[in-house]
Amino acid sequence: MLKLGEKQKLIVIKTVDFGVYLAESTESADDRVLLPKAQVPEGCKMGDELEVFIYRDSQDRLISTTRTPLITLDGVAALKVVSVGKQGAFLDWGLEKDLFLPYAQQTRKPAVGEEVLVYLYIDKSKRLCASMKVYDHLRTDPPYKSGDDVNGLVFQANEDYGMFVAVDDIYCAAILKQELYGDVKPGDRIRARVSRVREDGRLNLSIREKAHVQIFPDMERIMELLEQYGGILPFTEKATPEVIKRETGMSKNEFKRAVGHLYKERKIIIEDGKIRLVKDEQ
Repeated sequence: MLKLGEKQKLIVIKTVDFGVYLAESTESADDRVLLPKAQVPEGCKMGDELEVFIYRDSQDRLISTTRTPLITLDGVAALKVVSVGKQGAFLDWGLEKDLFLPYAQQTRKPAVGEEVLVYLYIDKSKRLCASMKVYDHLRTDPPYKSGDDVNGLVFQANEDYGMFVAVDDIYCAAILKQELYGDVKPGDRIRARVSRVREDGRLNLSIREKAHVQIFPDMERIMELLEQYGGILPFTEKATPEVIKRETGMSKNEFKRAVGHLYKERKIIIEDGKIRLVKDEQ
């Protein structure tokens, strides 16, 4: 049986000018697939066993290739967008024919040139297609523990929960809303720290350093904002958490801690509901 979307070993049962036909055995010759001439290994002959990947060509016919695609059936991988149209997008998966990502399977509109995390499935028309709805297909057996540094791809945003991340492009993880810092969005590749390994095997991540380390970039961020605001921030640590988060990317506690250190170092003064930069005396 030919397995669409998978690699399998088949034998050469017939040679023709434009390639060779492959099947599981000579007895199953009716269930055969073409390997185009350009893909046939040098010296290949009748009865040879070849490992090939089965997919469909531009005319929707089953075809095989000796190339290894970047994703196989039921797998998850990050693929680059090569074009976007009204019906969907097309992705580079390492084969001559690009992989179709239907509009209905998009969780957001992808842009040409970006990487998107997708799952490979067979649609109702027996065609291989990609889906950005990957959450339930990510692995939950990570080799990581709390405190480990990891790399991942942000693949989906949730306004109430935070950002979903695929660590190593295969393990399910999330950055909770309260742990978000700076401008993080789907499509970004990030470096993070495992803050918790949940009982279900999913990871909670933090893109912030531990408090005693993170305070220094937080202080630098506030100083940068003061310069951008002409030396005066129109709010203090008494502002609402929403305002502080929107303007600085920090939580209220993080902002308060950094402001406190800057005040002690006499780099700022706080008065009239504003934070003012202390200018160096000439």
